[in-house]
Amino acid sequence: MTGARPRPAGSTAPAARSTAPWDLSFLRVGTLAAAAVTAVAAPVTGLLAGWPDALGVLLGAVIVTAFFCLSGLVVAWAGRIDDTFTLPAALGTFAVKALVLFALLNRLPEDGWLDRLTLAWSVVVGALLWSVVQLRWVWTRQLYYVPPPAPPSSQAPSTPDREMPTTHG
Repeated sequence: MTGARPRPAGSTAPAARSTAPWDLSFLRVGTLAAAAVTAVAAPVTGLLAGWPDALGVLLGAVIVTAFFCLSGLVVAWAGRIDDTFTLPAALGTFAVKALVLFALLNRLPEDGWLDRLTLAWSVVVGALLWSVVQLRWVWTRQLYYVPPPAPPSSQAPSTPDREMPTTHG
């Protein structure tokens, strides 16, 4: 006997873990989209509503981008350990981020160097923008529901193909 306990009748073997890395390419796309929108929105807001409002737009974009990147990295890290950890990691990260945002908004002075209302609206708009980026990324990504096929070998086959005639000369 090898020391392993026998499996009960009708039990299934655990599913094989995928060795495919988690794709975090949406972070680059989301960061670029947020930077592009912020590059237009901040100066326009500064000219139309004032520079404290423009600073709110900039800070809102930074907060949202940091929060989405943090979530993506935490969920990918949890998924590398086990797929069942991704939901608790996502929910836990969301709770921590919500508490941090709440504390940040409450610590800002009401009539200070930054317009809190503009910051809050920038966070809402930034979160919607990032959500659209993630949705588009998921909808256009080729997803494998089974392990993907192995890539073709870059080396020539070691045995000659009998169906392919060889040319001499």
